[in-house]
Amino acid sequence: MQRRKPPPAAAPVAAKQAAQRRTPGPLSFAGALLSLLLVATFLYINDHGNIAKLPLARARSPDLRLLQEAAHHKVNSRHAPAPPPPPELDKDQQPLRLIDTPMSMSMSSSSASLEEVGGNRSSSSDEQAVKVCELYKGRWVYDAAGREAPLYRESECGFLTEQVTCMRNGRRDDSYQRWRWQPEGCDLPRFEARALLERLRNKRMMFVGDSLNRNQWESMVCLVQSAIPYAQKTLTKFVNNGSLNVFRAHEYNATVEFYWAPFLVQSNSDDPQVHSVRDRVIAWRSIAKHAANWKGVHYLVFNTYIWWLNNFNIKVLKNRGAPFAGWSSRYALVDRAIAYREVLKTWAKWVDRRIDPNKTQVFFMAMSPNHFMPEAWGGSAGAVKCAMETQPIVNRTRGGLDIGTDWRLHGVARGVLRSMRRVRVRFVDITALSELRKDAHTSVHTLRQGKLLTPDQQADPRTYADCIHWCLPGLPDTWNHFLYAHIVAHAG
Repeated sequence: MQRRKPPPAAAPVAAKQAAQRRTPGPLSFAGALLSLLLVATFLYINDHGNIAKLPLARARSPDLRLLQEAAHHKVNSRHAPAPPPPPELDKDQQPLRLIDTPMSMSMSSSSASLEEVGGNRSSSSDEQAVKVCELYKGRWVYDAAGREAPLYRESECGFLTEQVTCMRNGRRDDSYQRWRWQPEGCDLPRFEARALLERLRNKRMMFVGDSLNRNQWESMVCLVQSAIPYAQKTLTKFVNNGSLNVFRAHEYNATVEFYWAPFLVQSNSDDPQVHSVRDRVIAWRSIAKHAANWKGVHYLVFNTYIWWLNNFNIKVLKNRGAPFAGWSSRYALVDRAIAYREVLKTWAKWVDRRIDPNKTQVFFMAMSPNHFMPEAWGGSAGAVKCAMETQPIVNRTRGGLDIGTDWRLHGVARGVLRSMRRVRVRFVDITALSELRKDAHTSVHTLRQGKLLTPDQQADPRTYADCIHWCLPGLPDTWNHFLYAHIVAHAG
């Protein structure tokens, strides 16, 4: 009988392998939890897209905002980079922002200086384009055809005085009338008398200061009167004890006035007809008497300069109260620039306290220069003052002119205006551009002590040439064109 064979050797091996299987240990369970955590993390990232906030992340996802900026920079890299922003300007130095409208349209040939309003330019008839303009930087351009200069004719304005009608008084050339100011980067808006009169409707404009502000006032009267019928305009002189001249546009119920106050504060030269006193004295804290006449005016245009040039030291009344009789006996000598600053501080304090900036615009005219020294502009050997000058200064050196302007007072005025807190006063900076106009003075074609110069006096310019005041039409029309740009075309 045969014996049965034992089972195959493979069976014990399989049993052994089965015996080696174990239940999951603690380490395997932790791994499973970690896997679940990673899966949950992946799902969270897919929902929120912000791996940068997770502590387990080793790399930061790209910032979409930065990517967009980089793409934008790449697109614009083909153009010149934008210049850095200019330093903040003083409030009296802010560039003029002009609005060109169908009523006062004079577009610049360069579109680079044009900013669109609201992004997309409208094609409607009342579209408005805003330009930033450095109004007082530019050049004088001769207008031979007379398209833009002069703005009126001497014979067309019956309100001009003999002091400024140079052609009527014997001047033979009229080239001084044909120069227009061309600002850098833009054009002055075309002067429209009716547009200005509409702004003046039911309002008052007043020029306050010396005879140069009266010179500018006469210019403004002639500029606006051309749009008014003959029977609708009148001029009344020497109102209010002689200190006030009033031009009235009846249809508009508007006035353009001049008030005599050569130092702005009270002085012994306040008589508008008898003021040529050699010993001038001012009361630098006394302004109320003059200022009472400025209340309620909607456009105030101030100046004071020429009467400060007689002496380097100014006689200042010692009494701090109201002036009294005996002006010349009680005074102190004060450096011109110091006295000028104190007077303007008195004036600025009154403006800040008494003027409502919501109802009144205030302007301060910079210094109107004289031309007594032909050597300063390279005049001929026989040149006398400004006599016989027929062209502006064109060969101005890089270092500037030195024709005797007291630029300290210019700086004082700017400083005082910057210090004002409540009322913004616009500084109409005519000085440098007017220094070029040696050709535009009345010279020997004017009055002296109320009478026209005789032929013998005209032949003696060294004694009689007036190189302070200006012919009209002429340079003061440009000054008023600046006022027009601020009043009618200003976007601020």
